[in-house]
Amino acid sequence: MNMKDNIEETNRLRKIIERYSRAKLNRQNWESHWEDCYDYALPQRSDSSQFSVLGGRRTQNLYDGTAMDAVDQLASSLLGHLTPPWTQWFGFKAGPDLSESEAQKLAPVLEDIGRKVQSHLDRSNFSVEIHQCFLDLAVGGTSMLYFEETAIGEYSAFKFTAVPLQDVVLEEGDNGFLDGSYRNLSLTLKQLQDRYPNADLPLHLLREGDTNPHNTFDVLESVLPYKGAYSFTAILNDESAPILLKEGKFNSSPAIAFRWMKSPGEVYGRSPVMKALPDIKTANKVVELILKNASIAATGIWQADDDGVLNPANIELVPGAIIPKAVGSQGLKPLEMPGRFDVSELVLNDLRGRIRHALLSDQFGPLSSKNMSATEVLERSSEMTRLLGATYGRLQSELLTPLVTRAFSILQRRGEIPDIALDGRYVMLDYRSPLARIQGRGHVQNVLTWLNTVSSMGAPAAGSINVQKTVKFLAESLSVPGELIQQELLPENSPILGGDNVILEQK
Repeated sequence: MNMKDNIEETNRLRKIIERYSRAKLNRQNWESHWEDCYDYALPQRSDSSQFSVLGGRRTQNLYDGTAMDAVDQLASSLLGHLTPPWTQWFGFKAGPDLSESEAQKLAPVLEDIGRKVQSHLDRSNFSVEIHQCFLDLAVGGTSMLYFEETAIGEYSAFKFTAVPLQDVVLEEGDNGFLDGSYRNLSLTLKQLQDRYPNADLPLHLLREGDTNPHNTFDVLESVLPYKGAYSFTAILNDESAPILLKEGKFNSSPAIAFRWMKSPGEVYGRSPVMKALPDIKTANKVVELILKNASIAATGIWQADDDGVLNPANIELVPGAIIPKAVGSQGLKPLEMPGRFDVSELVLNDLRGRIRHALLSDQFGPLSSKNMSATEVLERSSEMTRLLGATYGRLQSELLTPLVTRAFSILQRRGEIPDIALDGRYVMLDYRSPLARIQGRGHVQNVLTWLNTVSSMGAPAAGSINVQKTVKFLAESLSVPGELIQQELLPENSPILGGDNVILEQK
């Protein structure tokens, strides 16, 4: 690379760093808010200076654990309702541009593709990392999952990393979606060489890393939209000039950022903990005052005459203690308290109830009664769908769809699945998570009610029912595998998976 190319590359890297700096400047107003949320609801992920020691105790200033418990329940509920472990929560189905016969021919292939993608997810660290992302989502309102490809021959083709919120900087495009994303890394020389094996590091950095193996280097990874795809750039922030460590192009972004709720004009999301933060702080203070009041009630406040005999510094209030006093003096006697703090229990119960309601733990928690009827269970499921409707729609577009699309792209490039176009016209995603099934259950109930009504009208009315299409509709609504449904015989010259393989060649 000649001098001119070096100057052009350095200027390009500096422009990326400047763009990152502007985006980080827009994030400053959120940092103090995030710190409050993490300190009270998820202290183990807090990045405060007082919590900087790994493995240290991080709950010294917390007296009420309602928010921490509710956040754990909400994250576990999101994991179970959206991406349940060891369960195929997604699938693929034929798109609207295919005929019925083509869709039937393609269905077994799509079922096999779904099983292969799910198999790689189950063998990866997806469940562990996505749970950490859901914790960040519930507390900070924004989360990022890094989706990388492993080397050929690894147990799984996928590798996931839950990026801490303090290391994430985002940009929003004109369409309202998160386009640009940046990630900060602090790596030792060995970690730097392992992550970027082909990087051309300068000699002074190699000497510095060899002299002090624990010395870390700041790395900036950016994923930015570029001509319908995404460009990846890893930059080492050296004092003299930025150094390019790695760059590449991706059809789907490896940095998947998603939000709980978005306000107009804001890039980062707002979380349920932010909504409940005043109640969380108040409940924490009320419990602190209750404990202080209980300590006073247990030990009391005492007064004594300074008669030269009684020394308050040597008094221990323990059972069986003998406290000397001068003859004729009152000695040690308790000081009456001016009031009682019984109203605190009423205030605390109300605060805890509002915190659980804001964090949805009263909806996603265990059943309140073991004798709940089927109607109550259905109503409970409908309430979940109503409460998470808007959030689920956002998570589906910002998390689930990019996640499955990138998994599909990786396995397709490796040659493990056929070269089928996942474009929504020929092949489309089919969400089969428990929450998605709850949403489809209402349609099934309406169809079953209609079937019962028509059947009760006698044979002439029942003859108007198309049994095969009804079975197909119910199977799709309930996410039944296509191999369990009896298919009609298809003509041998069907263009799907035969002859010239028309659909499989679509890009």
